[in-house]
Order: sequence, then structure tokens, then C-alpha cells
Amino acid sequence: MKLVKHLLDSKGREIISIVQDASVFDAIKLMADRSIGSLLVMDGDVLRGIVTERDYARKVIIKGRASETTPVADIMTTDLVTASPDQTVNDCMSLMSGRRIRHLPVIADGKVAGIISIGDLVQAIIADQQEEIEQLEQYISG
Repeated sequence: MKLVKHLLDSKGREIISIVQDASVFDAIKLMADRSIGSLLVMDGDVLRGIVTERDYARKVIIKGRASETTPVADIMTTDLVTASPDQTVNDCMSLMSGRRIRHLPVIADGKVAGIISIGDLVQAIIADQQEEIEQLEQYISG
């Protein structure tokens, strides 16, 4: 079974982040420019929270707030669920499904090591299943 560290090795460990004083507009623009659905909110090397497209929809648009004047700190999620590099893909899938979250920061030795998405997990599970199918087909065909 694949571990989170294997996912990070294949997808990369780039951390795309924003500071909590930035405007929500800047956060959404950065997400759009990078084609991602979340940003880690960092203060130097310290993880302060996460801001997602879902946060924007629920805490800015629906509440009629202005994205240009609303700071990220006002909408970010601070009660973070995280993973470690040694957790399995299945563990993370269960965690994310149970908590109904789509993005999971990965913490190693007290620092952010990367971030994984539900899409990353689905791709890893499909790849594992495909590999198993191929092995069974080879076994059956002799």
C-alpha cells in the first residue's frame, strides 16, 4: 500500500501558500492562477490554517462580503486535520471522507512537508488497483 510520502515524491512537495493578512481576492486569484483549490496559510514556516474555494463560497459570497477587503484570516480554517508522511493512502482517504475535507496538509518533524488532495488519493488507489489487475492477468495467463 502506498504511503503519503510516496505520493509527495511523485507529485512534488511544492507548498503554495499565502499570509493571513492577504485579501481573499489575492488568495482566490492565486488559486486560479495555479489551478488549485486551496492554499496553506503560513506565517514563515508556521502553518496557521488553510483557505479553500469552499471557504470562499461559504464565508464570502454567501455572506455578501467583499473579497478585496476581507482578509484571509477571517475565512481560513484553523482547526486543521493533517497527515504524516508515513500514513497510508487508505488511512488518509478514510480521514478525508469522514471529515468531508478535500485537502490535507502533510506534517513531518513539525514542519509542512506538502499537501495532498482527495484527487491525489483517488489517482493513487486507481493506480494500485490497475497494477494488481495486471499482475492477476499475468498470473492467470501463465
